[in-house]
Amino acid sequence: MKPTEKPSNPCFSSGPCAKYPTFSLDKLGETPLGRSHRSDIGKERLREAIEKTRKLLNIPVDYRIGIVPASDTGAIEMAMWNLLGPRGVDVICFESFGQAWASDIQNELKLEQVRELSAEYGKLPDLNGVNFDHDVVFTWNGTTSGVRVPDGDWIPVQRAGLVICDATSAVFAMEIPWEKIDVLTYSWQKVLGGEAAHGMLILSPAAVERIETYNPPWPLPKIFRLKKKGSFAEGIFKGSTINTPSMLCVQDYLEALSWVENAGGLKALFKKSEQNLEVVEDFVRARDWIDFLAADKEIRSNTSVCLQLDLTEQEIKELISILAEEGVAYDIASYRDAPPGLRIWCGATVDSRDIRILLQWIEWVYLRVLSSGE
Repeated sequence: MKPTEKPSNPCFSSGPCAKYPTFSLDKLGETPLGRSHRSDIGKERLREAIEKTRKLLNIPVDYRIGIVPASDTGAIEMAMWNLLGPRGVDVICFESFGQAWASDIQNELKLEQVRELSAEYGKLPDLNGVNFDHDVVFTWNGTTSGVRVPDGDWIPVQRAGLVICDATSAVFAMEIPWEKIDVLTYSWQKVLGGEAAHGMLILSPAAVERIETYNPPWPLPKIFRLKKKGSFAEGIFKGSTINTPSMLCVQDYLEALSWVENAGGLKALFKKSEQNLEVVEDFVRARDWIDFLAADKEIRSNTSVCLQLDLTEQEIKELISILAEEGVAYDIASYRDAPPGLRIWCGATVDSRDIRILLQWIEWVYLRVLSSGE
């Protein structure tokens, strides 16, 4: 029978993601609209965003945290253009964005000593083969493949190269061992359901030293520069952003961080996301027409959950269209470069009850689409 209930929030997109449950536009009333980001109040809010981030993510005191333009993409590109070159590079690719970073390293930066450690969608390459005498670039969680690295055990604490991590769909949902990471990037619109266009760039002391001692051979546009007059641009990591940020987005990020505090902190978010994944796992386990793209539970994402269905690509499109028309789920198609299927965001801003209801609808629409094709 057709389900009678609908999710209270039909937004299951993997980016921008669902807003945190207590979000209201009224919460943005304290935004210093019309004020310069370089005014005292503007700089105060930016510094507050940096320090709240440090506190909630347990980032070491000697790591720098900066707010940069162009979302996670801008942050990871800024890191690669400033830091890569002195050593060989190992790039770990198991989804679209890792492949994009590998392409930019080879085709834009034109580095020659580059190794790609690749795996098809749903799988992870052998991490034991990573050479840590090289710089290493990887995504912690493959937003487009539903695959995550299981932990940081494969990364040595003592290493010659830098470890550069795109963690945009992992941070606030998975444990990050900071002593094993030199650069970490993410964007506000993923796990916290913040607004788009701003990225976070977090640097270890080793990464800062690389910036101070290395001058890339390629031109750096102003928006990428982490040096000012030949010295590390410390101001960026104290709230003096490179370009003009949206103070409305900054306020929204601050409110999302306050929600994290009130929800019980980082561990509570981890638990919520894992519980959401378990709801999907229980559903899939009981049915033979749907399965995870990541068959191995150990590497299965608890945020961007990717599913395969026993339907043709056109039938999957029809199923997704019906769910959207019914106001049940928006934007749950798999990423354009990934195998056809569904991608359901299961981060902590999504309610488990809504996921259960969505899965009931998926089954109802699946049977409807299947019967119409017979």
